[in-house]
Amino acid sequence: PTRIWSRLAALVSRALFVSDIHIKSAQDPKCVRFIEFLQKAREIQPGHLFLVGDIFDLWIADRAYFVEGYRDVIAELKALHDAGTEIHYCDGNHDLDLKRFWEDRMGFRVHDGPAYFDLDGWRVRVEHGDQMDPDDSGYLFLRWLLRTWPMRRLGRYLPNSSVRMIGERASHASRDYTSNVKVASDDQAIVKIRSHAIRAYREKPFDLIVSGHVHVLENSRQENFACVNLGTWLKEPYVLDLEERNPRLRSLQEFLGS
Repeated sequence: PTRIWSRLAALVSRALFVSDIHIKSAQDPKCVRFIEFLQKAREIQPGHLFLVGDIFDLWIADRAYFVEGYRDVIAELKALHDAGTEIHYCDGNHDLDLKRFWEDRMGFRVHDGPAYFDLDGWRVRVEHGDQMDPDDSGYLFLRWLLRTWPMRRLGRYLPNSSVRMIGERASHASRDYTSNVKVASDDQAIVKIRSHAIRAYREKPFDLIVSGHVHVLENSRQENFACVNLGTWLKEPYVLDLEERNPRLRSLQEFLGS
């Protein structure tokens, strides 16, 4: 009975968050590391896993090109979900039209904008972060355009060769834009992250805000809330481990060894 109650407590209180892995293929070393992360997560069996956008360098709808190409990742995610972990997937700027596969077929919860959760009595706001700069009208228009019905239909039915070509070019352009144009330095990126968090808190208070997209690690305590940006696995992989209202931003190596 003691073990059962301990297990139930873990399910209620523990949540894991990852973002901006940018897996390019099944042979990508980041794909191997992500599978190791999922296997470790299955040992822990947290109550929630949050995929905070851009897990893949490109994912569109339920195209067989992606579903077959990432069979091992999908199998590990399904095993974790079947074991009792609720999985949330946030739309990023590299993964589009997610509900068609990840929600309708896999049973995950897909979020196309900021979402709020009650985790162990803490109010947590989770978002990819690509809407955090209200002055970036060019990107915000592109984001809207890619989510319109005609563009979704196009993405679902283009030939695989066209999807691959467009995806590779779009991913390269988006990553270059994110890394070199949107922010000139990590310090400026952190200013944007914190400014957005303060605006969001004024709109609807929370205890913790978690985002990605900007490819910069941020882990700070503001006056009324904690603020975490998950960085990117293109640099060094990190995991946010939230347990008993204690957000710990841990390197993947530390997490796997725990």
